[in-house]
Amino acid sequence: MANNSDTLSITLKLGSQILPMTVKREDEIFYRDAEKLINQRFTYYANTYPKLGNEMYLTMMALDIAVQLKSTERESNLGPVTDVLQNLIKDIEESLGNT
Repeated sequence: MANNSDTLSITLKLGSQILPMTVKREDEIFYRDAEKLINQRFTYYANTYPKLGNEMYLTMMALDIAVQLKSTERESNLGPVTDVLQNLIKDIEESLGNT
């Protein structure tokens, strides 16, 4: 019998931790992509600092991903402002050129 539910039970492996969860079916890809990102960063820190332990790797990885997120948010927020400023600069340059 097919399951037409809006939710899906999945199991994620994050570092050395197993995390069973129920997610919206349409959000599964986000969780799978997040799992890949977390494990890539975890592996990077485990290989770079081999004696620190899983808790420290997860902490470093969480900070790394949070900084990337905040940086991306800042760039996204500045995009419209940059566009407006570029248009203003263009208008000013055209006005100065016409005087």
